[in-house]
Amino acid sequence: MKSMMLAAVLLGAALGVSGCATTQSPTGRGQTLLYSPAQMQQMGDASFAEMKKQQKLSSDKKLTQYVQCVASRITSQLPDQTQRWDVVLFDSEQVNAFALPGGHIGVYTGLLKVATTPDQLATVIGHEVAHVLAQHGNEQVSRGQLTNVGMQIADVALGVGGVANRNAYMAALGLGAQVGIILPFGRAQESEADIMGLELMARAGFDPSQSVVLWQNMAKVGGSQGPQFLSTHPSNEQRIVQLAQLQTQVQPLYQQASPGKNQCVLPR
Repeated sequence: MKSMMLAAVLLGAALGVSGCATTQSPTGRGQTLLYSPAQMQQMGDASFAEMKKQQKLSSDKKLTQYVQCVASRITSQLPDQTQRWDVVLFDSEQVNAFALPGGHIGVYTGLLKVATTPDQLATVIGHEVAHVLAQHGNEQVSRGQLTNVGMQIADVALGVGGVANRNAYMAALGLGAQVGIILPFGRAQESEADIMGLELMARAGFDPSQSVVLWQNMAKVGGSQGPQFLSTHPSNEQRIVQLAQLQTQVQPLYQQASPGKNQCVLPR
């Protein structure tokens, strides 16, 4: 028991090192960032290059131009206008999209069956770009690095104590670290990206009220999500409520952005 307590304390201490490298996110939440922007860009560049090799790119030029149009309007609202963004449409039934440090955006054709309007697609792209803007990738990699260090220290402590069922204890510590540290950060990041993404799309002239419609569409195709407690994403229901509450905040930004200007047209 003493060895188990020691391992838990050491794990907490290792994770507590994050306080030495803490900054604030754009919404004021504390973040642990261990990597430089240059390092994150290298990771993003390498990951995107590998994805383009391994996954099929869409040959539909009009659809690709449509996605690039929406993405371009979103990225035009970012503070750093020196960053060039590479936007790729992948030919896949996945209902998904992503953005990576270094200026990379990937959209899957399957998403366009759910995000059926430019405004709905802008909701997703704005959300994914917000992840990059808020350095969520850096945060996740940093947290994972600290968790691994803590788990290694705990394993050594259990070994020194001669605990017979060390593997079982390590599994328990792993679950505790995942549920208590990694996943809550994931949920916080998702909510933060929702808020920032709404502002981006509104400033770009996309109707933020369509974000609610998008997630209603998502709820119809999402199926069983499992317990929200063990999910990195807010439930569809919770997300819809939060997005609806944010409309009074972002609708004025949308009205100021000359809605409908430079429209991106979905090919039919």
